[in-house]
Amino acid sequence: MRHESILLLGGSGFIGSHIAAQLAATGRHVIVPTRRYDRARHLLVLPTVQIVEADIMDDATLSSLVQRADAVINLVGVLHSQQSRAGSKWGRDFERAHVELTRKLVRSCRTQNVRRCVHMSALGVGLNAPSMYLRSKAAAEKIILEAPFLDVTIMRPSVVFGEEDKFLNLFAKLQKFMPVLALGGADAKFQPVYVKDVAQAFVSVIDNQQTYGKTFDLVGPSVYTLRELIKLAGMYSGHERPLIGLPHFLAKLQAWMLEFMPGGPLMSRDNVDSMQVDNVAGPRSQLPPDWKATPLEAVAPHYLARD
Repeated sequence: MRHESILLLGGSGFIGSHIAAQLAATGRHVIVPTRRYDRARHLLVLPTVQIVEADIMDDATLSSLVQRADAVINLVGVLHSQQSRAGSKWGRDFERAHVELTRKLVRSCRTQNVRRCVHMSALGVGLNAPSMYLRSKAAAEKIILEAPFLDVTIMRPSVVFGEEDKFLNLFAKLQKFMPVLALGGADAKFQPVYVKDVAQAFVSVIDNQQTYGKTFDLVGPSVYTLRELIKLAGMYSGHERPLIGLPHFLAKLQAWMLEFMPGGPLMSRDNVDSMQVDNVAGPRSQLPPDWKATPLEAVAPHYLARD
């Protein structure tokens, strides 16, 4: 069965924009809800993409959007949240974006009889993981996988790179303006994956019944420490700086101070906790069908050199 109308939650973001473009290239109707229309204006050039100004946290609104689709892709996620209160395993923002929205989506799919859902999660999730982010993502997985009427595929990407990323670009920019970087988690491991490969994976599984009920890791061909990635970002951008790796307690202190920066934190204490779990494929990982990962070295030098 070919799914012709796709509701793409989180479709105006970095990864979502690439998925929208690849879905549109197949001739499908793509519905992208956004709370602020201007954030999705760049998608107007895609002829089959419809931008809808809407609050997807409103039950009636979400249900009406689901009614217009025959499949849903959920990419909604946040990286930062207020610290959890006593009795809570994750903060308010993680609860809302990861857990509450997933519950609402499951209810809407049941009400509107939409069975197909592809859900974005993350590597390293676990109900007892060291960070609120990873615990809340695990809770969302549990909710959606336990819905007996849904045909679900879970995608767990490592850190995603590409021209508009906020990872390598951030470290390149920091090294442009700072003589030395001091950062926690320098030995944390990542397996960066190219955004266009991620988008292709989502598009390729949407109609593939063999992927129903399965979880796939989306990873690149190589594993790097954070220290190595920062060095590459500096080298490719022409601003390589020395990096001082901070011990865990100093990294937490640094992150606590960064949480109060205007415009949102560059790093949070929860991010530091997340880096205690290597962001790489495990020995039992499954990769999507026909997975071919693009090396970071084939792409990153070209867009970082423009910084």
